[in-house]
Amino acid sequence: MQLRMNYRTANQAAFQTLLKLEDSVKKLGLEPALYELIKIRASQINGCAFCVDMHTADLRKMGESERRINLIPVWREAPQFTEKERAALALTEALVRIADAGVPQHIYEEARRYFNEGEYIAIVMAVNAIGSWNRVAISTGMFPGCFDKQATQA
Repeated sequence: MQLRMNYRTANQAAFQTLLKLEDSVKKLGLEPALYELIKIRASQINGCAFCVDMHTADLRKMGESERRINLIPVWREAPQFTEKERAALALTEALVRIADAGVPQHIYEEARRYFNEGEYIAIVMAVNAIGSWNRVAISTGMFPGCFDKQATQA
């Protein structure tokens, strides 16, 4: 695999804009581990290997178990996730696939059982942020390890 371009240097203003968005979303009050679950699930659906790799590593550093990390793609069939996490993951999937059916009422209502209006919008913004990162990573050919010293010297 070969990196098409380094987006970090190709357009500094765009990179800084995404960093500001990410920083803003982090301050919206989502629990850090929940935010990582959202980023991982959205990245899996969007097919962003770079982001899946990065955020599963981040979740591991937070002390998350390998079992739960491995079960994120099949969270509906895995009892390891709380009802609150399930509501966030269902909302994440609906938002990523918004063109398919919007956000169905039952998903909205389930999310609102666990999240107030501000937290609901924080999840929406989290999905927006990771979706932007996914699109940058995929379109520029990023892959796990592409910025490692060895990968850049190849």
